[in-house]
Amino acid sequence: MMAVALKKQFESVLGGPLEWQARPALDMVPSGVQEVDDATGGLPRGCLTEIVGPASSGRTSLLLSILAQATARDEICALVDAEDAFDPASAAAAGVQLERLIWVRSRGAEPALKAVDLLIQGGGFGVVVLDLGDTPPAAARRISLTSWFRLRRAVEHTPTVLVAVARQSNARTCASLMLECACERAKWSGAPRASRLLRGIGARATSTKRNIVCSSVFTAVAL
Repeated sequence: MMAVALKKQFESVLGGPLEWQARPALDMVPSGVQEVDDATGGLPRGCLTEIVGPASSGRTSLLLSILAQATARDEICALVDAEDAFDPASAAAAGVQLERLIWVRSRGAEPALKAVDLLIQGGGFGVVVLDLGDTPPAAARRISLTSWFRLRRAVEHTPTVLVAVARQSNARTCASLMLECACERAKWSGAPRASRLLRGIGARATSTKRNIVCSSVFTAVAL
């Protein structure tokens, strides 16, 4: 009864009936890895996506695929490199159009976080990346949840895809999508009894989105 009375009170103040409005569907863009897109539907604009996993898990290959897709759509992207680990030659080989990519070389997690905040506030980017992949986990964990929440609020209602790459999840509930990569197998090529050449590393991407867990396997070519 109290709920009914409260509803009528709100309706009298608003001058009309209260109606349920569904949350607008997110605009999704492809990551460039079909198996990941099949599992997640793509990457949401106006949201924070985390890509986590240890070294050689496929996280960098997935990131380069995302940037290649975005630059192919003629979008300007920005990558904030906290540990100066980005390799432009490998990115170009993966299809990233470097003339559409701004590379910000930082010194540590905190300055990188501030740079990302400024880029989002400035606007005009299709994808903004915070690369903490080579940052020690202890240093990455020092970024407060309040800072992640501020980034989440800043990117809301924008067409930007915000991506954070790290060894472990740091944004936690502030991320709308998390892709966890883990090394699963290695594929080799070459004639029998000949030297083996590493072709790629199978990786498993696990996404947690709206309490639904999906898994897929893709091949991350070693660069």
